[in-house]
Amino acid sequence: MPRGGFSGSLTSPKIDVVIDMGNPFLNRTLDGFLKIGAVGACKVAAEETFECLHRGDVSKHKIEHALKKMCKEGAYWGTIAGVYVGMEYGVGRIRGRSDWKNAMIGGALSGALISAASNNHRDKVIKDAITGGAVATAVEFINYLT
Repeated sequence: MPRGGFSGSLTSPKIDVVIDMGNPFLNRTLDGFLKIGAVGACKVAAEETFECLHRGDVSKHKIEHALKKMCKEGAYWGTIAGVYVGMEYGVGRIRGRSDWKNAMIGGALSGALISAASNNHRDKVIKDAITGGAVATAVEFINYLT
């Protein structure tokens, strides 16, 4: 049963927010969505701020456009991250192991699913699956080294 709760902690240089949904799969998926969605929104905020400073003008219309773009990009990035984190967790539960292969399989499945949902052709779906698996595996190895 999901319960309402919110907790956070602040330790330099890390900020962590936890929302308990009552299920580890949902907890990790929501966590990925929120964290990477915030990164996507910050990316757009930085780009739009640069544009305004570069052009030297700020208007209500530009601010509204920037906020809409921040919401759209944040939701897009967050959805992709949520799908990946959920896939990786699910693969780990099915395999009964926690290793780099979960990241590889989760990345490949996520890449293929997101590409197929974007109405891409079969060749593009396969390329995106390979790319997703390769990037996820590389990140896992880099995290292991550091």
